[in-house]
Amino acid sequence: MKINLLNSKAILLVSAILVSTITFAQKEATPPPPPPKEDKGDRGDRHNDKRENIETLKIGFLTKKLDLTSEEAQKFWPVYNQYSDKLQEIRKKRRQNYHDAKKKFDEMSDKEVEQAVDNEMADRQKELDLQREYHSKFKAVLPIKKVAKLYAAEEQFKMELLNKLKNKDRKPPVREGE
Repeated sequence: MKINLLNSKAILLVSAILVSTITFAQKEATPPPPPPKEDKGDRGDRHNDKRENIETLKIGFLTKKLDLTSEEAQKFWPVYNQYSDKLQEIRKKRRQNYHDAKKKFDEMSDKEVEQAVDNEMADRQKELDLQREYHSKFKAVLPIKKVAKLYAAEEQFKMELLNKLKNKDRKPPVREGE
């Protein structure tokens, strides 16, 4: 009887330690929230809120798809956040250049149009160079299979996000009798 009671207590104790360890490890593997963005007025706040919501969804999506250990997460997220910030800077510059050229396209000389197109090509090359640079950094902190999963997960996230946006913009069908 005493042996059975001791075994039950031991199993209960081991179970409690195991559950608390798993819970703690899950909290550790979750990356910190993105830093607050600069204030750009009401419209900027809404835009920043949307961007932060998307980033939060992306972090959760990638965390789930990559199935990172707490050690991997500690090494991976700082590198990924740095990569993401640099990529966002390049893309922001690309969008700005595109909008500037689009506004004054009809008034631009052939030389100016050529320069705008050359700038676009250079910005695309910067993106590719950054991706190559960080590919090496990702391989240094993750096994290659998880690096491959990262690229696939990023694409899956983009597709799901685009589908959500597409479906959000659709009007629901009108049913008969309504």
